[in-house]
Amino acid sequence: MSGRDLSLPAGGFDALYGLELLEVTDELVRAQVAVRDEVKQPFGLVHGGVLTSVAEALASLGTAVVVMPAGMAAMGLSNNTSFIRPISEGTIHARAVRRHRGRTSWIWDVEITDDAGRLCALARMTIAVRPRAAG
Repeated sequence: MSGRDLSLPAGGFDALYGLELLEVTDELVRAQVAVRDEVKQPFGLVHGGVLTSVAEALASLGTAVVVMPAGMAAMGLSNNTSFIRPISEGTIHARAVRRHRGRTSWIWDVEITDDAGRLCALARMTIAVRPRAAG
């Protein structure tokens, strides 16, 4: 499956926190986010909500590249993220690997690392595949 045109920036909420897509296929999605004050919580660490949002975005996009042309939508059904070590500077690196491709759901594992390659968060995402709403 060919990847998404990466010259197109992430849109919507993903654009607000600065998601930069590097690779999008139906088996692997890679992205990064520059750490800046707007994505940190009051103690100077990247907010956990940003990390869970990255995981959901990658898994949803990887599913969508296949199901949208067939008139279906991809949406988060379950997001189980474990926070292992904080990130406070540099770049958030994320890599999603598809583990299951079903008719009504896909499952992805997402690893989030820091600039040193240390595992900072691990997410298991279940993406629902449903018919797209009209309009």
